[in-house]
Amino acid sequence: MQNRKPNFIIKLSFTIFLLSQSFVAQADTDQLVMADSLFDLRSYKEAMSIYQENYANGIYSPAMLLKMAFIADGTNDRENAALYLGKYYDLNPDPQIITKIKALTAQPVLEGYEVSDGARFFLFLTENRELIVLILTGLLLVSLILVLVNTLKSKKSPVYWPSFFLIVCLFLANNFLEQSNFGLITNSPTLILSDPSGAGELIQRVEPGHRVKIKGSRDIWYEVEWKNSKAFIKKSNVTRL
Repeated sequence: MQNRKPNFIIKLSFTIFLLSQSFVAQADTDQLVMADSLFDLRSYKEAMSIYQENYANGIYSPAMLLKMAFIADGTNDRENAALYLGKYYDLNPDPQIITKIKALTAQPVLEGYEVSDGARFFLFLTENRELIVLILTGLLLVSLILVLVNTLKSKKSPVYWPSFFLIVCLFLANNFLEQSNFGLITNSPTLILSDPSGAGELIQRVEPGHRVKIKGSRDIWYEVEWKNSKAFIKKSNVTRL
């Protein structure tokens, strides 16, 4: 007689996980639907309040960020408009966004917006990290159950390498599929220095709008990547995306 316990355990674990996620997602969706309705009614202040609350909690979508940028631009809050567009660019690298940020910041040339094909693929993986981890966890569970069943039914040594491979993939997904930390220069002027000190050599003096990759933190300084080289900027001059 076929043992149905493994199938039941797998289905039950997936059902519990999906139900727990659906309750959270439904609450977030209801709020954003209300905000979108307010936006369509041109109640921008009320919509922005809901958007900002969700944004502060790490809940946002490309469409929401564009609406936030639109509202901020309409109130002459160009700094935040550029910030939301910069975050949008993190999720969806679109050259047209760079043009808009240039217009907002009155900068003819902006650094830090170049995205390679490899970076785009990595971005796709990071955006789907939860789904990837869920699939790998399910496959690992199935693999372990099969190992257990084969061990009980067969005298042959079970095959462990698929489970080991999935464990390695899960480790990599959990520890390395994280979006790079980027920041937007938001103060005028901002000094980019060679060392985390006011006595450091001046590399460049820039205006707001440039995007930098944040590599680390030292006291009041961010270590950043600037034109493929290491540099330092005061934290007060950078808003993290």
